[in-house]
Amino acid sequence: MTTPLAALLAFLALQLGIGVWVSRRIVSESDYLIGGRRLGYLLTTFSIFATWFGAETVIGSSSSVYGEGLSLASAEPFGYGLCLILMGAILARPLWNRGLTTLADLYQQRFGTRVERLAAVLLIPSSILWGAAQVRAFGQVIASASTIHFEVAIGLAALFTIAYTAFGGLLADSITDLIQGGILAFGLVAMLVAVVISVGGPADALHLLATTDRVNLSPAAAGHWLETLEAWAIPVCGSLAATEVVGRVIAARSPQVAQRSSLAAGGLYLAIGSIPVLIALIGGSLVGTLANPEQLLPTIAQEVLPTVLFAIFAGGLVAAILSTVDSTLLMAAGILSHNLIVPIAGITEERTKVRVARGGVIAFGVIAYLLALNSEGVFALVEQASAFGSSGILVTVLFALFTPWGSARTAAATLVVGLVVYIGGVIAGLPAPYLASLGASLLTWGIGCAVDSAAS
Repeated sequence: MTTPLAALLAFLALQLGIGVWVSRRIVSESDYLIGGRRLGYLLTTFSIFATWFGAETVIGSSSSVYGEGLSLASAEPFGYGLCLILMGAILARPLWNRGLTTLADLYQQRFGTRVERLAAVLLIPSSILWGAAQVRAFGQVIASASTIHFEVAIGLAALFTIAYTAFGGLLADSITDLIQGGILAFGLVAMLVAVVISVGGPADALHLLATTDRVNLSPAAAGHWLETLEAWAIPVCGSLAATEVVGRVIAARSPQVAQRSSLAAGGLYLAIGSIPVLIALIGGSLVGTLANPEQLLPTIAQEVLPTVLFAIFAGGLVAAILSTVDSTLLMAAGILSHNLIVPIAGITEERTKVRVARGGVIAFGVIAYLLALNSEGVFALVEQASAFGSSGILVTVLFALFTPWGSARTAAATLVVGLVVYIGGVIAGLPAPYLASLGASLLTWGIGCAVDSAAS
């Protein structure tokens, strides 16, 4: 067994141990899904940051820059960081004030049970896709730290993430996010310093940045303006009402904590998220041509870091993945149990509710594994997760929170039309299927409100 693999296994054992220990404190559905709504500034900030800072930020953005270069169409990490800032500025307080357990609860409050269940069905696939991206990236780390075949590594990654998530819930994840965030930041900073030294020092690194052909911020280099707008709309608009970040916001102990922590997490995301991009731009020459661009950062880390620091880097990468995959599987399972199974089955006992939610984690973890095994890559999965059905979700959430407009029929139609137009746009090969679905959702909402007004 290699030293990096041994260190990685020790880190995973620690994470699992924390999850098992915290599971003893979970006595209710609220404890498991939203940490009892008692997270303070540090836990909320790092929990939001760590939830968003996942495989797509580290593995996805670096491989994209390495393979395609940096242009105006490169929305990661800038789009997702902006998304968190907008969450704090616009949505955090109103969402917290609603006293929600899941985002689907908002639909029950404003539009009734039928729309709640429709929204629940549409919200779950996005979380599973996001979870699949993290499982795939986790497999990349295991494969790079050992001689294990990539497909086997994905299976091991899925097995661990299912166990880790099923035990501790959001409370365990929030506690470990502080540790994970620190390890992640230190690992990435150490790697950036090592890369700068390897290319000859700060002056040579700046020269590489100034002369590299991988950076072209001219409008022409970004491609068609519609495709560029689509690339930014998906992370900003498509993720603004994502269940994962909403789950963290409503777990805060007050609306002030929810808002300020979201803003702080957005700034932290932009700062730390820029490091993988810089490493890809500066350190790409250190590894030559890679058959699999997703192996860029792990490969560079092995080249420039001593064993101990590589183990820290691998641990930080795993920390980022675990904190994200925990949220995705937990939110999907929470919506399934809290908004569908529990009310339909009439379950009232808290421990039974927790068991149902844990069963959902296991089921969705298996599905995420299958998706990870058969996907094109981490970034593709994340884009699908952000765009799938999210246009109708965003429109209905904004109008539900800030206006009295819209009936249950209008909300349901908006959700369905947004999803159908997006899927149809992807199948038809439209250059901007998400923007088309967002426009269709807004139009459907407007028509629905006009019909409601005429009927009354």
